[in-house]
Amino acid sequence: MKQHFVLTWTAENNIISRFSRTRFKLKRIADAFAFARDARVLKGTLAVSTLERLHDLLADVSGEVSWCIEGFKDEGGELMLQLSVGGCIQLACQRCLEAIPFELDIDSLLEVVPASADLSQDELEDDSRDFLPVEKELDVAELVEDEILLSLPVAPRHERCGLPGAAGAGERVNPFAALAELKGKPN
Repeated sequence: MKQHFVLTWTAENNIISRFSRTRFKLKRIADAFAFARDARVLKGTLAVSTLERLHDLLADVSGEVSWCIEGFKDEGGELMLQLSVGGCIQLACQRCLEAIPFELDIDSLLEVVPASADLSQDELEDDSRDFLPVEKELDVAELVEDEILLSLPVAPRHERCGLPGAAGAGERVNPFAALAELKGKPN
């Protein structure tokens, strides 16, 4: 007697994500508050190909970025994380779509706060640090990817870059030239 199993789309995706090769390589901090309080340090690298939210902005997904998270208490006793990210990614030029090497040199100071914390307007306007609301567990890959996305230029492009096909387009034609000729002619 043969048995057949039919998986729903949701069940199939759950199984795939559980057995994904990259899932086991990504680091998680079980308790971000204890990590900062105990002044722990965690370092590693991430393949650019695993940072899926970046893919649409990149010309090439090869390579890797290195990161380091250091926990500490500041002079006021607040729990802090210092995140450093380095490496080179290949952004896609918004004009010619060719690769632009972009050096990552991210150094972020993040105050760990409970996700349910109610922050005052003065705290939110403090530019010396950013707040990182967490329940308890912290996904390092997601945090690194967020910081990379925040550091990218809005519209990356080469300094001297023409539009695709502009090199052989010849002389530029003014669309209002025909109207200028009609302006002087009587009906």
